[in-house]
Amino acid sequence: MRIAIINGPNLNLLGKREPEIYGSNNFETYLEKLKNQYPKIEFEYFQSNVEGEIINKLQEFGFVFDGIVLNAGAYTHTSIGIGDCIKAISTPVIEVHISNTFSRETFRHQSYISPNAKGIIIGFGLQSYDLAIQSFL
Repeated sequence: MRIAIINGPNLNLLGKREPEIYGSNNFETYLEKLKNQYPKIEFEYFQSNVEGEIINKLQEFGFVFDGIVLNAGAYTHTSIGIGDCIKAISTPVIEVHISNTFSRETFRHQSYISPNAKGIIIGFGLQSYDLAIQSFL
């Protein structure tokens, strides 16, 4: 099984950025934990602060992988392009968020990804990724 994990803007700062919201662990350390937990899954990880690069990776992975776990960060609330891309690809996408976006600012309550995602997991910290992976098994 091949699963891609795509993280959007500022998620490269996990462990440093607002630890009261996002925790104190960086994603690379967490990814190693996931690889050890799921040794039969081939993971591909990509992070970008650039919307077009995220769309390019979704298109690259979106017809050959078994699943995509996507945390588009702030692009969740602004990117019609990412939402349209998810609609266009055949690989199912699980939208994840580390924090509970509905307990935060009102603009974070809108998602352009959700209508085209297989499912949504929010508010469970980094464990949100683990839950998304389990949904593909």
